[in-house]
This record gives sequence, structure tokens and C-alpha cells, in this order.
Amino acid sequence: MMKARKIMRRLILFSFLIVLIGTLIACRQEQTDPRESIPTEMTIDERVAWWIDNLTIEEKAGQMIQAERSTNNGITGATPQDVKNYNLGSVLNGGGNRPSPNNVTGWQTMANIFRQASLQSSSGIPIIYGVDAVHGHNNLLNATIFPHNIGLAAANNPDLMFAIGEATAYEMAQTGMHLNFSPSIGIIQDKRWGRVYETLGEDPSVAMNLIDPYVTGLQSYNMAATAKHFIGDGYATFGTGIDGMLDRGNAVISQDDLYNFHLPKYEAAIQAGVKSIMISYSSLNNVRMHQYRMIIQTTLKQEMGFKGFVISDYEATNDVAGSNFEQKIITTVNAGIDMLMEPNRFAETYHAIIAGYNKGFISIDRINDAVSRILTVKYEIGLFDDLDLPSEDLRNENSLSIARQAVRESLVLLKNDQALPLQKSENLLVIGPGSHDIGIQSGGWTITWQGSPGKITEGTTILEGIQQQTTGQVYTSLADLDKVDKVILVLAERPAAEWFGDSPDLSLNGRTAYQENIDLLVALSAIDKPLIVIMVTGKPLLLTDYIDHIDALVMAFLPGTEGAGVADVLFSDFDFKGKLPYTYPRFLSQAADTMLKPNYNPDDYLYPFGYGLRYNNS
Repeated sequence: MMKARKIMRRLILFSFLIVLIGTLIACRQEQTDPRESIPTEMTIDERVAWWIDNLTIEEKAGQMIQAERSTNNGITGATPQDVKNYNLGSVLNGGGNRPSPNNVTGWQTMANIFRQASLQSSSGIPIIYGVDAVHGHNNLLNATIFPHNIGLAAANNPDLMFAIGEATAYEMAQTGMHLNFSPSIGIIQDKRWGRVYETLGEDPSVAMNLIDPYVTGLQSYNMAATAKHFIGDGYATFGTGIDGMLDRGNAVISQDDLYNFHLPKYEAAIQAGVKSIMISYSSLNNVRMHQYRMIIQTTLKQEMGFKGFVISDYEATNDVAGSNFEQKIITTVNAGIDMLMEPNRFAETYHAIIAGYNKGFISIDRINDAVSRILTVKYEIGLFDDLDLPSEDLRNENSLSIARQAVRESLVLLKNDQALPLQKSENLLVIGPGSHDIGIQSGGWTITWQGSPGKITEGTTILEGIQQQTTGQVYTSLADLDKVDKVILVLAERPAAEWFGDSPDLSLNGRTAYQENIDLLVALSAIDKPLIVIMVTGKPLLLTDYIDHIDALVMAFLPGTEGAGVADVLFSDFDFKGKLPYTYPRFLSQAADTMLKPNYNPDDYLYPFGYGLRYNNS
């Protein structure tokens, strides 16, 4: 009997322990899903404050990190498990990092896997997924690829900029992306820079006309845009950058010029509600921007009132002063950068932030400020909600119409000795490296980081656009020269991005261009038929030695996938509208001259800023 009672007591005690353990586990589960505890009537500010009070320092450190997604082709970034374990705040696909299959479904699946991983972290805070959609959703196969920014500056049409931004956001939304590392709003000085085509030209007033509508359009469909690169990236001095050239070099800018020409563009982006600002790799007056606390913390955040989050560029912490990685991270965070784009060293970054806090080198106020900004943006674009993705609808009639209009309006007619417009009954020779190549038309940041020649995505080449509209014969070989009425020569640069696009001599057959450009120009310079040259380039390559042999010159920049827009204007279905967004140098010595230069004389240059003919004044 006594033995039975003992067994009964043990059973009761065991049952009690089971219930107690179950209750503790349930409580723990409830604690690890804190989103359930936030009253629904709270404002965004109140919700963010709640998070700041309840997150651990480890969870806060994770929110401040953006890692690249790991792949099987050499990128050792974050896996979904890493996102969960480190509470990572963001994941990105760098240029050319794309899922397999590279289609809408592939992107959706990838984005959802990472989102679900973030929701299973101890904080349960969703990631914000970032991508470089700098002229359309350009890493996605068969997306609509718009002209690069330099062509849009030539068009200078605010309504068109909004439409391009909105169409880009629409195609991004289909794939589950929510953070766009665009727009680049820098102004340029030296035309040898490889990123000339990413800018809005050399006149800040043109940029100011376009920034608001572009940011507004890009932030449609629950997107966050990123104004970049803060600040002065396009004003670097030749010889101070990578390989002794321009990219990531030092910009020498006076206080007056900084406040009159450069900062107002970011003020315009802030007024438009831009959610993120990316810091430049370059230096400003010999101080690396990623460690320039006064400009980021004081000028940008306090004086200019920027409320979004500040993000570093890809591995830019490497260039910051410090004897080891931990010190570099501490310096970067204290400079005012809220989210650190550390694609592969995310774990080291995580531990460096925590160590910096524990050692007293990073204040809790600085960490709370960073996390508050990141969470505010996530709430503002609806990431805490279950978002419905648009159905797959790439390259729809609206997007293609906008892209074709953008090509038409970006074209600049620089010379016309009665060679244009074309007559649709004329027989034509269409030739040159840029005449029949979607990859060349689109330039860098297309499918891959650097871009590449060839049929890399859907679209219409310049040759195909001409063939679609003419009733005459179109030939593509010099052997048929005697059969044609006019010759169209499409000169081109190789697709390139960042410092790979720097050109020390701006030559037609230099570091970034094709030898074929020179060979064909020489071969065609003495013909007795009108020669029409179209430039498919990201920068103004020197033409001074050849201009007298050219009857008509059209600057097409990098028009993207809709080459039929070029034919629309060549055949005069539409007139030319574009104006040159930079000074076209006559000599290499003028490469860094701009219309902002004191005593600027337009007659000194091959073509001055703002130049552009129309059919009725050519």
C-alpha cells in the first residue's frame, strides 16, 4: 500500500513537472515571437521604440548588417540559417548574383526562403532584400532595361523619370525585392570616369529636376530607394583612384561648391522621402567618406534632417582607417553608418559591433539610432505585413512603351549635314560593334555586374529597329557599300562597371572601346555616301580627328533593350529632343571641364553642355 502511494506521488510530481516544463516552453516560445506582443494601435514610432526596449544587443547588431546571399558559384555569403542565427537585418544580391532559374519564380522562391529564415530568428524581424536595379530590374533575365541615367539626363523629362521608376518598382515587386540601390544622383566632372553613365550629368539643375519624380516612382509598390553615392563620387581627381585612375578617388570640393552644387541633390532626395542613402567609396578632401562623421552624422542626419537609414557600399569598410577589422567597423558605425554592407564578413561584423559596444567604443545611443532607422523603414514599406506580390508581368506593353519613349527622348543630335532624317525607302548599310548587340546597348549592370556583349536578354537592337521600319534594303557588310544610299555606323564601348570602365585617354579604341570603331571610321571616311554615326557609349569618346568626315552624329548613350526607339527618330516619326548632359571635349586636356567652370566658353569644346539639334533647326 505504501509502495503504491509512493508511486502515485511520483506520478503526480512527474505530471506536474511535465505541465511546468510545457508552460515554460510555451512562455519561451511566446517570448521569442515578440511581434505578437505589440499592440496593433501603436504608431510606427511607438512600435520602433518597443523594439528598442526589447531587443538584445546581439539582435540589434544583427539588424545593422547586410550580407550577400550565399551561392554555389563562389559567393560565400549568408545562408538562410545564417540569417536566422545572426538576426541579419538585410540580404542583397550583388551585381550578377542571381538565382537559378533566373526568372520571376526563381527570384520569388529565393526571396521567400530568406524572409522565412528571418521570421524564425529570435527577434522575428523580417529582412529587407536589396538589389541593384539601376536601369530597370537589370539582374533579372528578360526584364525591361531602360536607358542608363546619363541618357535620362539628356531627356530631362520629370514625368518620364517617374514612369521609369514606377515600372522598375513594378518588376522588382514581382520578385519579392524591396530595397533598390538606386538612384545614383551624383554629378560628374571628369568624363574619363567609368561611372559617367550612372550619373545625371554635370549640371546640378538637371539632376534637381529629376530626383523627386524618380525617387517617388522607384518607391512605388512597397519599395525603398537608395540615393547614392554620398557625396562627391563624380568629382574625384584623375590619378587618385583604383589603378591610378578615377573610381574611388579623392574629390577636392570647396565648402561653397559642396553646399551649392552637391548637397542640394540629397536635400531633394530627402524631400522626396528617400528611405536610404548609400555612402561613397571615394574621399572628400582626403577623408574617406565612410569615416567622415561630421558630414554623415552632423550634416546629413542633423542639419539636413534625413530620417531613413545610411548604408555602406560593398565591403567599403576595408578602406576605412584602423589596424584591424574590428576597429574599422567601430569607426564606420561611429561615423553614422546604420547598415553595414558586408557581403561575406557578416559574422565578423556582428562580433565587431558587439565587441565595440562591450568595450565602450560604440554607444548604445548610436546603436539604437541605427536600428530605429532600419526598423522605421521596414514598417513604412510594409515588411511586417504579409505582402501580396504582383503576378508575373515583365516587359508588358506599358513598360516597353515607356522604355522606347525614353530611348527616343534621350537621343542627342550633335551634327546634321542633311544626312538625316532617313527615308524609309532608302537602302542602308548598318554596321559597327553597337549596331546589333543587346548587351552593348545595355552596358554595365545588366544581367551581370560588368554586363557583356551578345544576346544576354530580350530586346530589340538598333539594327532590328531599323529593319522593322524601312521598306528599303538593309545591308550589314562593307562588301555591299555600293548598293546603299546611306551608311549608319554605330560606334560603341565595351560593357563595363565601376573602375573597369575608367578610360585614361577617352580613345575610340582605348581601354573601354573597340578597335573596330577606328577601323570602320577610317574605312568609311572617304566614301561618297552620307555617313551617319551613332555613339553607343557611356562617356564622350574623342571624335575630333574624325568629325569632318561625319555627316550626322547622334549620341545614343546606353539605350537599353528597346533599340527601336532609335529608329523612331532616325526616320523622323519623332523629332530629336535630347540635350547634351555634359561638355563634349575637343581634346583630352578638357576631360574634366564642365559648365560649372569659371569663364566657361562653349566655343572651346567639340560640343558644349546643353547642345542638341532638332530637325527643324539642323
